[in-house]
Amino acid sequence: MSKDDIKSDLLKKLKQEHCFWSFHEDSIKDVPDNILIEKTLLYLDMEEIKQLFVIYPFKKIKRVWLEFLVPQGVYLYTLNRFLAWKKPDTYLKTMETRHFNTLVR
Repeated sequence: MSKDDIKSDLLKKLKQEHCFWSFHEDSIKDVPDNILIEKTLLYLDMEEIKQLFVIYPFKKIKRVWLEFLVPQGVYLYTLNRFLAWKKPDTYLKTMETRHFNTLVR
């Protein structure tokens, strides 16, 4: 399966989950990578999350996770804890604090 096929498949599954309700039908295919990664992490299962690693580098996925999901703190606590997996509580607290500090500067 090519990278474009995987991306199309992820977009189709996210559309079925009604993740793009605010997007115009024609613009769904032009969704930026960071939104595709974020929505996949939030709404799809492990099989689809694994597909992300086929089409994007680990660093890009981690950056999106750190920028968009970790700052949501308690709201996404279980998901973030699962994705952090090594000393998750300490790591998440550090990343949330780092994000907050960048906002107040």
